[in-house]
Amino acid sequence: MDYDTFIGEVQNRGQFPSQEDAVRTTRITLETLSQRIEPGGAENLGEQLPEEIGRHLSKVDDVERFEWNGFVDRIIEKGNYRPDDERGDAVHHTRVVMDVVEDAVTVGAIEDLRDQLSPADDWNELFVLVDQEEKPVDEEQRPE
Repeated sequence: MDYDTFIGEVQNRGQFPSQEDAVRTTRITLETLSQRIEPGGAENLGEQLPEEIGRHLSKVDDVERFEWNGFVDRIIEKGNYRPDDERGDAVHHTRVVMDVVEDAVTVGAIEDLRDQLSPADDWNELFVLVDQEEKPVDEEQRPE
C-alpha cells in the first residue's frame, strides 16, 4: 500500500474532513504507539508501511509502560480533541488508523504487536475494527 492510498483510507474510514486531519491522526497514533512497544517491533511494523508513515514508529528508543487508558489520554492531549466528545473520537480515530495498518502489513506483524501489548486485555480495544470485519483477502495483494 502506498502513502496516498494509506492516508486516503484513513480519511475515508475515519470520515475526516481533510487529508491533513488523516495525516495528523496517523502520526499521533503511531508515534504514541511507538512509545509503548519495543523499538525492534516498532521498526518491523514501520518497515512494512510507506516510508512517510513508518517513520513515525521509529522515533522512540525508550519504552514506557502505560495501559490502554493512558494511551487514549495521550492521543486526546496530542490531538487537541474537544472536551465534549474527545474520548469517543480519539478511540475511533485510533482504531481506524490501526485498521488501515492491519491492511498494509503482514499478519505476523499484527500478531507481534498484539503480543507486545498483552496481557493487558484493555489493549484489545485498539483492534476492535480489525477484529470486527471479515475482509476478503486477495492473496496476491496481501503481504505474507
